[in-house]
Amino acid sequence: MTLEQLKMLKQVAELGSLKSASAKLFKTQPAISQGIKQLEAQLGLQLFNREGYRLSLTSNGTQIYQHALRLLDEAEHMKQLATFLTAGNEASITIAIEASYDLKKILPMLEMTQNEFPHTQIILKQEYISGALEAVKSAQADIALTTIDNLALQSGQFEANKLYKGYLYNVAAPRFVERHPKLMSVTELNNEYQIVVQDSGQSSQGKSYSVQKGQRCWYVNDFSTKKTLIMSGIGWGRLPDYMIKDELEQQTLLTLNMKDIDTKIPLNYQAIKLKSRLLGPVAEKLWQNLTLVHLSE
Repeated sequence: MTLEQLKMLKQVAELGSLKSASAKLFKTQPAISQGIKQLEAQLGLQLFNREGYRLSLTSNGTQIYQHALRLLDEAEHMKQLATFLTAGNEASITIAIEASYDLKKILPMLEMTQNEFPHTQIILKQEYISGALEAVKSAQADIALTTIDNLALQSGQFEANKLYKGYLYNVAAPRFVERHPKLMSVTELNNEYQIVVQDSGQSSQGKSYSVQKGQRCWYVNDFSTKKTLIMSGIGWGRLPDYMIKDELEQQTLLTLNMKDIDTKIPLNYQAIKLKSRLLGPVAEKLWQNLTLVHLSE
């Protein structure tokens, strides 16, 4: 039994045909067919039903396939470990940060990491809504500082460390509030503009979060622009608590209190990484340092 045979098993099981597996593995169809037959002979089991148009796993084949996935994952981890041990520390690490996250809370951790590993470049990617989590999932970032819903967390794909609890407030400028002195429901704001930050994740393109049906919107790509527009009185929207603390105290921004929408929305920020991806020495040290943020809260 070889890793190549297990890779053939995986691709044929997932793609359902020798032709598709051939294209994926850059091997000829006869080579893949022969590899599968040799694996079946070595195991003494029939792994695929060959009667239909598509190849499908037998019940025994399904169990072998699941075990093969674990072996291939272990082999990939070993390969990654060997690469890291050979190459030493990473040349760079990438951290995807949800834009509503208060970066000041981890500046000591970033400084600590940079002082210990001065030759490693730290790249910070600001993302919006699902973008940070998607960056980690697609291996475009080593670590994400973001929120994550229970469904994603329970998928088993991610490891998470709690950081802190923040809030988004529905706010508007005084001149905006003056236009609605008896505001009770968000439906009364249909003809006003809600200022919305666009999601930087690709998987949620076309979806609108926290926007009621029929709502007029202006879309922006950063919170600074959003804040400027809201403070001008053009529209209303949600802004992170740390970004508007002074404005709320000085009443240059006011919270919107309505019966059918929350005034403040809690956000549980966490450090996220993929369980299946081995971090390099620098990213791993930063990951360990991030646990100190929650412990110090």
